[in-house]
Formats: sequence, C-alpha cells, structure tokens
Amino acid sequence: MRREFLRSTGLLGLLAAGGVVGRASPRPARGPNILLILTDDQGWGDIRSHGNEVIDTPTLDRLADEGARFDRFFVSPVCAPTRAALLTGRDHLRTGTSWVTHGREVMRASEVTIAESLRQAGYATGCFGKWHNGAHYPHHPNGQGFEEFIGFCGGHWNNYFDPRLERNGEPIRARGYITDVFTDAALAFMEHHRSERFFCYVPFNAPHFPCQLPDRYFNKYRARGCDPTLASVYGMVESIDDNVGRLLTKLDELGIAKDTVVLFITDNGPNTQRYNGGMRGAKGSVYEGGVRVPCFVRWPGHIAPGTTVEPITAHIDVLPTLLELCEAKRPTSPPIDGVSLVPLLFGKKRDTIPIADVGNWYGVPLFPDRRLFTHQARNDGVFEAPGSVRTQRYRIVHTDERNELYDMLADPGQQTDIAAQHPDLVRDLAAAYDAWFADATKDGFKRIPIPVGYPQAPRVELPAPEAYFEGALGFRGRIGWANDWLTGWTSTSDRVWWNLNIVREGRYEITLQYVCPEACVGSRVAVEIGGETLEATISHPHDPPPLPNHDRTGDAAYDEKEWAPLSLGTVHLKPGEARLTVRATHVAGTEAMELRAAEVRALW
Repeated sequence: MRREFLRSTGLLGLLAAGGVVGRASPRPARGPNILLILTDDQGWGDIRSHGNEVIDTPTLDRLADEGARFDRFFVSPVCAPTRAALLTGRDHLRTGTSWVTHGREVMRASEVTIAESLRQAGYATGCFGKWHNGAHYPHHPNGQGFEEFIGFCGGHWNNYFDPRLERNGEPIRARGYITDVFTDAALAFMEHHRSERFFCYVPFNAPHFPCQLPDRYFNKYRARGCDPTLASVYGMVESIDDNVGRLLTKLDELGIAKDTVVLFITDNGPNTQRYNGGMRGAKGSVYEGGVRVPCFVRWPGHIAPGTTVEPITAHIDVLPTLLELCEAKRPTSPPIDGVSLVPLLFGKKRDTIPIADVGNWYGVPLFPDRRLFTHQARNDGVFEAPGSVRTQRYRIVHTDERNELYDMLADPGQQTDIAAQHPDLVRDLAAAYDAWFADATKDGFKRIPIPVGYPQAPRVELPAPEAYFEGALGFRGRIGWANDWLTGWTSTSDRVWWNLNIVREGRYEITLQYVCPEACVGSRVAVEIGGETLEATISHPHDPPPLPNHDRTGDAAYDEKEWAPLSLGTVHLKPGEARLTVRATHVAGTEAMELRAAEVRALW
C-alpha cells in the first residue's frame, strides 16, 4: 500500500488513523517525556557556541545554555555503531554492529533498546529519520520497540526533496525537504500523544552527504565565502537548528516543556576536514576529533541552566540515564556497559567542581575516573586495530604498528606522542584494550540471514548491498553503500545471492527491480530458492536517465533511478535457512540487466 502525506496535519491524520504496531502498556508511564535528537556527521565544531564563528546555530546554543552541556562526550567513529551503542547502552561490537553497510550495520534482535524498555514502562514510542541498524523485521525499528516509524533504514539517502520513505515497513512519498519532513512527523507524534508519556527519537540524516539543501541556506554560506561543500554542510546544520526550534516550540505550545527531557547528540566527528576545535581526526578516526561530539540535555526546573559536565561520558550512558529519569526498569540482560549520568546532571556547576590533574573527578558521588573504549572496523572485516582508550586525562591510540599515548589535558590536539615516557601506563591501557576487544567480539560477526515471513513484515526487500555475488559483477559505486546497485552482468556464470531465514511456511512472490536498455531486451534470468526455479524473460526495455540530482557539488555518487519490476512468480517455502540466487540463463546484448534489489512478498 502506498500513502502520501503533507505536512503535520496529514501526518497527524495518519497517526490518528491507526496502522501503528500494537501497543502494550502494562502500567501508566511515570517520569518525563523524552525527545532524543541525533544528527548525522555533524561534528563538535559545527556549533556556534563551540567557537565556530561562521555557522549560525542559535537554537542549539540556547538549548545548551538552558540545561547541561557535556564537555567531553564520546561516540563511535561512524554512524551505525553509534546508533547501536546509543540505543542499547552497550559497546557496539557487543551488539553485532561493526560497520555501516553489507549487513554489518545490523543490530542483533536480542538487544534491548531504550524504546523497548520505555514501551514496557507504558511510553508511546516513535522514531522519525535514519535508523541504520537493520532494515528487516525484527531488526527494523518496529521490531526494536518503536510503535511508529517514518524514515529509512539504510546508511544514507540519495534524495532529500520529496523523498520516498517508509512508514512501518510500507513505502510512502513525502512532500518537502527531508529534515522538515522528519520534524513534521515528530511534531505530529508528540501532539498525538500529548496526554501520555512518550519517547520521540528524531535521528536526522543531515548533514550527511549528499549536499542537498534549500537555496536560502546554501546561498547564505556561499555569501560568507564557504566553498560549495562547506556551504552545504553548514546550511544543512542551520536547517536542523531551525527544526530543533520547531520541536521546542511545539513542547511550549502543548504545555509539556517542563515535563520533557530534550537531548541533542551527534553520531561521529565531521565528515570533512573543517573547523573542529583544533582536535585531531574526523569521521572514521579513533582520535579525539573522530569521536568527541556535542551533547546537550535540557529539563526545565530540574537541570540547572548553564550546567557544564566535564567528566568523560559516552553514548553508552544514555540508556541507563534515561531509564533512571523515567523510573523504568533496566534490562537484566544482556549486561550494560554505560552508567547513569543522573548524578552529573543534578550536580554542581563547573566553577565549583574541579578536575584534579591526575584525571579523577571529585565532588560528584560515585562517579570515578573510567575507561571508554573505541573501535573502528574496516571494509574487509573486524580487526583489533584501529582502536582507542580514553580516560579523564589520557588517550591511547592502538594502530597496527604501535600504541600512541597522549595527555589530553596538556595536549588536546594530540600532537605529541608520550608513549615512550610512560611505558607502564601504555602497557596497562593496551592490556585493558586487548581484554575489552576480546570480550566485546566473543560472539563474532557472522552476517545474519535476512528474516522472511514475519506477519509484521510481509514484504521484504533484498537490496544489492546486502547481497553476495561472483563473476564480473560489481557495484555501480566503489564500495556498495546503501542505495547502490549491481552492474556488469555480462555472463551466464555471474550470480547474485542472499542468505535468508524463512520463519513461516507459505507461498511467496518473487520480484526483481531492474534496468535494461532496449539493446539487451531478451535476456533471461532465473531465481532459485528452496529447491524451486523461476524463470522470466526481460521483454520490456527500461533504461531511464538518472533522476534529478540536487547535489550542490554535482557528485554523481548519489544518482538514483526509477526501477522496473520483473515478476518471476511464486514459490512454496518451508521454515529454515534458504538461499535466494539470481543468475542469467541468457545474456542479450552487452549485459543482462542492472539489479537494484529482489523482493519477497508473503502471500500465505
């Protein structure tokens, strides 16, 4: 079913009309509402009050002033790992999430999220934006505690204007700019649940590339002398700032601002080399600049305005903190790595709580120095390096060649490696990292077969980046990021396959999403699964030009196309693991087709 929506009134109508995942509220919710805002690739330096004199972020600056500003808040080096850690309170490697594409972004369904815990406590739960921890139920937001989801599940989106998104697993076509669309959805959700307690998670996808934004933001920063990329990034951040303002205004209008905890966090360091407070590293780096981000928390009447929190804190602390504030039960398993930050939120101000130069924190009960672990996977797998350990004073960086040590109080830019002067400390922190890595990776990272057959998700799309393939085939892009597709299908020996887990017996319809120029019409393809083979001939050409690309730098990496469906018929599948394989039995012309995805739809 395809739905279209327009602005908040249309979204509110959708929410009121039903269709959300069934609610389970065993008791009335207690504690405050939660509005958790996460942005994508916005660095610590992309905030005016952090010393950036080019960018304007008045709402975020005000939000920080009206509550607590965390001075040393850390996340993972890239998107999906940060989201997994944020939602579970666990180091991301423990959740099965190691990277950002090819199924390695998927979080195990056994993980317990903030949404699941708060929903059990009686909260309404909604997620509006970029998920990036699994596209298939039960790894989908609806399977991880969110009753309402509007957004996309991959690592990025190609088109920010009138985007095709999904609502609870079904495609919809939005109207407007994507940041505004997600805000509209969140506003409608909060209004719909204004008389209840709610958890509203708004993971904006900007300022992640592509560089797409309305003219007024782009032109403003071009006029300030920024190149097209920087003007796009800063303009997208200011758009976020305006939309955070809309969210805060809605809380005031509904009369629930004093009953709502607002958190603002970003997911990793900046995605380009730009102002970042003099820190070393950017997105993807285990140095300070790749993992230190803004974190602001406001709760009027509870958290004193102007509070600054200087102890090191991290994304893994968000779940235990929110559950304590909401008087919700913490999961008994799996074990949580984070700690509650409630003592720091309600502690004294910065000017009366000093940091001792040995790195310990005095003045806040039960909050001693700690060790925060960071890891960055590679395209070809999970290895011990690169990684890092941060204490209140030191950061050790573990590379393939050596261990580097930096005094973060004396050398915040990490310019001088002092490992040779402190061999005992290096051995201690390196041993701690080795032990942590061994423990965090003990369950391995075998890619999870794609679940098919859940009643909550009768239609399952199998995208090209989650496929295995052999032969001359390759991704249209270099790596195979989200939204990429397969090209170069020149031989009948080439094949593509997905590993599936059929959870319910029944009949399933198989469809391919393809592009094929007229010269290649007549190619014949076969799908094999569960001992059955379906074949079809491509009898209609479909070779449209790329859709309009709104990228301000002209980057063709974010092109997208309209894809045609090729139905191959139905098969009867029994429960258990199965492999869906696609191959060409005849190649007409230069290649059989380009393939974006296969689709398996339950008919039962």
